Amino acid sequence: MSYWQDKIVLVTGGSNGLGRVIAETFGAAGAKLAIAGLEPNDVAKTAEEMQAQGVEVLPLVANVTNPDDAKRIVEETVSHYGGLDALVNAAGRTHRGYLMKTPLQEIDDLWRLNVMGTIACTQAAYPHLVARRGHVVNIGSLAAKSAARWVGAYPVTKHAVAAFSQQLRLESQPDGLHVLLVCPGPVKRDNPRLYALKEAEGIPQSALMPGGGVKVGKIDPRKLAQKILKKCEKRSPELVVPGKARLLFAIEQLCPKLGDWIVLKST
Repeated sequence: MSYWQDKIVLVTGGSNGLGRVIAETFGAAGAKLAIAGLEPNDVAKTAEEMQAQGVEVLPLVANVTNPDDAKRIVEETVSHYGGLDALVNAAGRTHRGYLMKTPLQEIDDLWRLNVMGTIACTQAAYPHLVARRGHVVNIGSLAAKSAARWVGAYPVTKHAVAAFSQQLRLESQPDGLHVLLVCPGPVKRDNPRLYALKEAEGIPQSALMPGGGVKVGKIDPRKLAQKILKKCEKRSPELVVPGKARLLFAIEQLCPKLGDWIVLKST
């Protein structure tokens, strides 16, 4: 029997993109799902398609930047299923442009989604997860470990997600909670998304693509999702894909000047 059989998993950002693939992978492994998304039509359509595959899904519409919404989706999940075994914080978005040219309001919006939404959902879910020695999965990025040239405020928020994940690991160790930080490179899409630039002068067109102009291969989302499940089962603290990126992270800690040179050469 699968480790995930009948376990209850809440996935924010679960109606689109990587969040949806992660939710589908948990469902295929036998988990009971709650998926939360911002757009009602997307949430309903995704839930219907998963249910057609025999997966039990609770569709939830929410804006996770609203603490009341974050609390509500956890409460509705626990009320519907009777508990919670895993929370996947996959709601988030990226950014393109120059940090110094980005309006403060835009940075605040990105921060509230990528960071505060993750924290709000985790705080709401914490007692339920601890009760089952469950899992928190925070979707970071390679940008959670190393900044890049054309992605503006994005690394600022993802570094914060990495710090939150470590702090949560340290604080929750006595409670038996497992925390996994996932740091993937650009994820492969059937229809690659183009990211808008408000201040585009001097920024190459390659920055509009997933990866923000960094020379790294695209990751198969389904293989990534399978790795996430395995890392949870092993209660590992981190998943970095591709793994060789860890070498750059180590260099940047030991010699920031050399690390910056490598990043500039690879974008």
